[in-house]
Amino acid sequence: MIQPRTFPFLRDFSVFVSILAIFFSAGCAGSKATRASHGATASLHRYVDTGTACWYGEKFQGKKTASGEKFDMNAMTAAHRTLPFGTKVRITNLENHTSVVVRINDRGPFSKGRIIDVSHKAAQLLGFANAGLARVRIESLP
Repeated sequence: MIQPRTFPFLRDFSVFVSILAIFFSAGCAGSKATRASHGATASLHRYVDTGTACWYGEKFQGKKTASGEKFDMNAMTAAHRTLPFGTKVRITNLENHTSVVVRINDRGPFSKGRIIDVSHKAAQLLGFANAGLARVRIESLP
C-alpha cells in the first residue's frame, strides 16, 4: 500500500495564517472607550473614568455656568472638562457604592487631580458632602 505524501510545512503555514486572521479580526472588533485613571478621553463610545470628585454649591448659586444656564446647587448637575453639555453621567461613590445620575452643564474641575465637580445635592446623595471629596467612577449614559 502506498502512503500519500504529506507536506508538514503546509500544516505549520496554515496554523500561522489562522493565527494572523484571528489577530487582525480582533483588532477590528468594537471596544469601549475605557480608562481607569485620570483623563479618559470623550468619544462617540461610552466614557468611563475613575478618580476624585468634589462638589460646589452656595458660592456659585445663580451664577452662569459654561453652558449658559444658571447654576442650581440643588439640581443634579456636574462640571466636566471635556464631556459635551447635556451628557448624562452615572457617578458611583467607590467607598459606599451609592450612585446618582447627573447632567453635565459646566466646565471644570480646575483643581489638579480631580475628574468631576458635582452639585451640592449630588454630593449629599453620594454621601460625601461633609467630607468634600470622594473617590468615584463616572460612566456616560446613552
